[in-house]
Amino acid sequence: MPPREIVLFPDPVLRRPAREVERFDADLERLVADLAETMYAAPGVGLAAPQVGVDLRVAVVDAGGADGGPDLHVLVNPRLVASAGRQSEEEGCLSIPGLSERVERPLRVTVEALDARGAPVSVSGEGLLARALCHELDHLDGILFFERLTGLRKELALRRLRKLPFLQEATA
Repeated sequence: MPPREIVLFPDPVLRRPAREVERFDADLERLVADLAETMYAAPGVGLAAPQVGVDLRVAVVDAGGADGGPDLHVLVNPRLVASAGRQSEEEGCLSIPGLSERVERPLRVTVEALDARGAPVSVSGEGLLARALCHELDHLDGILFFERLTGLRKELALRRLRKLPFLQEATA
């Protein structure tokens, strides 16, 4: 199947908390496969179901394995169970092309979730993997990365956001 179309800000699906997955079936497995294919094609390091217009708590993350190869994590109904330290790095989003900002996130996290078949999984990571996990969990809660900014940095980011070409085209 071709990659799915990525939903762009300000689509309302990006601002709503996603629904818990209740059915683990072929449709869910297809969604997970589509998310991974779309993420790799974009390219990105993570993608949440709301970013393809699906209101479910499903995300995929691949920040690369220790050997430099792929390391795909499938997260269904994920929840953050531990975090430690702080990091502040540049962050962008496939649903907001052209905007990137320094965002503070935990340095290390552990996320518990289910896989596409309903089996429990736990993912622990630091650095880029921790950042990507937090970013995708935010998507599932209807939070966009620029909402993590404060004060003048947030105000300036919102000004830049309003001037992005894809938003200008959408309102023209």
